[in-house]
Amino acid sequence: MSTWSRSLTSISTTPLVAATSYLGLAALLLFVVVTSLTEIVGLRGEVAATAALLAQLEGRPKASAPPGAAAMPAGSAYLEGATVTVAGANLLQRVSEAVIKFGGNVLSTQLDVPNMPAKAGFISMVASCEIEQPQLQQVLYDLEAGMPFLFIDQLVVQPPTEGAARDADPGKGKMRVLLGVSGQWRGAK
Repeated sequence: MSTWSRSLTSISTTPLVAATSYLGLAALLLFVVVTSLTEIVGLRGEVAATAALLAQLEGRPKASAPPGAAAMPAGSAYLEGATVTVAGANLLQRVSEAVIKFGGNVLSTQLDVPNMPAKAGFISMVASCEIEQPQLQQVLYDLEAGMPFLFIDQLVVQPPTEGAARDADPGKGKMRVLLGVSGQWRGAK
């Protein structure tokens, strides 16, 4: 046997080298396990967040909300209805309820269901109403922040007439408002 072979045999049979090799492999295995578990926990968090967003978009109630989380309005993000007519009626009802809730009067409404592909799935309406100036902001917030998701497409405000302004306190007369609102309808399920 050569000197090289004898020195290799003596090094490989020493307990110190074997223990060091064992500890090195154990540390490497532990590192791989810890990084894999950390990645799995991160992926589970992403899946839970995506599932919560999907549930919110589909209108299902959340199982539990973490403390301190912002409250999302309940309901579906889309206009509900088996047909476009029913979904349009729900849009008209939602806008009318918001105006009446804040002390306004709905004078007239008109539903528009476009046939153009660019606006496919969207239902629009125009409402003419009377409301006081401070409550107009509340109506707009209620429509845009609630469910279903609604978009203010048009807002035309006409100040109160002189006769109405003289009879009432300044800034308290009802304004005429032309309000264009649209929402998305998913179609029949």
